Amino acid sequence: MVKHSWRVLFCLTLITGLCFAQTQSDQKKEPALDIAGDWTGTWSTYNPAQGAVPAKEICKNLSCKVVYEDGVWQATFEGDCGRPYKYTIKMEGRQAGKAVMFKGTTDLGAKDGGVFDWIGRATEKEFVGFFTSSYYTGVFSLSRSK
Repeated sequence: MVKHSWRVLFCLTLITGLCFAQTQSDQKKEPALDIAGDWTGTWSTYNPAQGAVPAKEICKNLSCKVVYEDGVWQATFEGDCGRPYKYTIKMEGRQAGKAVMFKGTTDLGAKDGGVFDWIGRATEKEFVGFFTSSYYTGVFSLSRSK
């Protein structure tokens, strides 16, 4: 009987602790960020093997529209780099504090560099990222459109 009482007491203590921990973590969550909308900026390539060589700007007029539908972030990048381009990609994202962290892989086709892997971070004012493919390595930097 005493063993049974200790088991019940242990289980109640465990359940109470888990409920308290869940309540505490729910209270500390940051409010959801609104990063959907229009962004503008530039993207550049560089060769990391050459060290701190300045990046070569490829497109000065990069625009991006970010939407959130059915639990998925989607970004449409558009610009002109000798010819117009427009890519819509799905972005895996999770909120971490006051930023949304993204990652993704997308195939832009052989004419545009093939498969790219990228990571990025968006706040309510800034959307930056790093990309790499078998041909290119680079960065992009966007801010809210005015």
